[in-house]
Amino acid sequence: MEVNPPKQEHLLALKVMRLTKPTLFTNIPVTCEEKDLPGDLFNQLMRDDPSTVHGAEILMLGEMLTLPQNFGNIFLGETFSSYISVHNDSNQVVKDILVKADLQTSSQRLNLSASNAAVAELKPDCCIDDVIHHEVKEIGTHILVCAVSYTTQGGEKMYFRKFFKFQVLKPLDVKTKFYNAESDLSSVTDEVFLEAQIQNITTSPMFMEKVSLEPSIMYNVTELNSVNQAGECVSTFGSRAYLQPMDTRQYLYCLKPKKEFAEKAGIIKGVTVIGKLDIVWKTNLGERGRLQTSQLQRMAPGYGDVRLSLEAIPDTVNLEEPFHITCKITNCSSERTMDLVLEMCNTNSIHWCGISGRQLGKLHPSSSLCLALTLLSSVQGLQSVSGLRLTDTFLKRTYEYDDIAQVCVVSSAVKVES
Repeated sequence: MEVNPPKQEHLLALKVMRLTKPTLFTNIPVTCEEKDLPGDLFNQLMRDDPSTVHGAEILMLGEMLTLPQNFGNIFLGETFSSYISVHNDSNQVVKDILVKADLQTSSQRLNLSASNAAVAELKPDCCIDDVIHHEVKEIGTHILVCAVSYTTQGGEKMYFRKFFKFQVLKPLDVKTKFYNAESDLSSVTDEVFLEAQIQNITTSPMFMEKVSLEPSIMYNVTELNSVNQAGECVSTFGSRAYLQPMDTRQYLYCLKPKKEFAEKAGIIKGVTVIGKLDIVWKTNLGERGRLQTSQLQRMAPGYGDVRLSLEAIPDTVNLEEPFHITCKITNCSSERTMDLVLEMCNTNSIHWCGISGRQLGKLHPSSSLCLALTLLSSVQGLQSVSGLRLTDTFLKRTYEYDDIAQVCVVSSAVKVES
């Protein structure tokens, strides 16, 4: 019959405590009406209780702070801090003490010890203390592994370790949407609007210290989360940027290609990297958390080999009176020269003035040309400009452009303001 050997007792004791902010003390008020048997006894006891708020004794919230009674929740982006103490419980001197703290996640093992050097000796009733810090960057199960090795007076080498398991939760739910805007009169490539929806999925309110977008090398960013009031920029969310549990807040950013990239036609196409969101918040008692999203990507609108954009067009025109527009034609190909022919096709309301089928000449790769065109409308109201055709004589390929823009056509008796 096999007998298990007795468990060996160690000379050192290991204690681990998570370091967190204290919480406000909450008391349970006990009161009654004066006509009841206790009379004013309960109310007087609450007034004399040092943990209650003077003048508001019946409120549960007190003035004192209490240390955490349990491990609590740890959220992604927060800093995990822990106090590690190794105490010599024996009556003999212990030598060569080495304390090691590792954090095991689902993907890696991290050494959190401040020093990997061994302590020469530890006398009775003395201890070795260490505080570790780690910014949590993964969701899921984490295991804090604390290992202690030492040598007894008799020269025997001893070793033991303890495991502390905890879960890291997700504090925020971040969703993003991209909107492609038509270019303005001075831009070659379109602006991009990014909408970021941020939801607090914890059980306590957050103070949103910073929500910013760090753009990629190709873009400049403008934040659209403030308004100008009396010469001062005021946040659209108010002076106190608190996000209550399960509340969602929407942030808006405008990204514009830098000049060196915007001038190169076709360089911003396909899947492009926009940038990443940087979110910083604080919880009830100032505990700080920070999250950075991965690089956000969007599918840039495709324009094919040839792009037609409007440089100038009036908002309002007179009925049956010519008006002028300026178009820009860009060869988006990086290696093929085009020989283009312009054709203009009338619609029921829009009529082109000029020669259809004229040669525009050769257009080299990544180059552009501007055209001034004249047209008139025979129908009032909001009319769509359509009917332009570009034909590449080299490939015998035709590109059709309809619904290029819209103009408001009014009666000639109405004066059109310039």
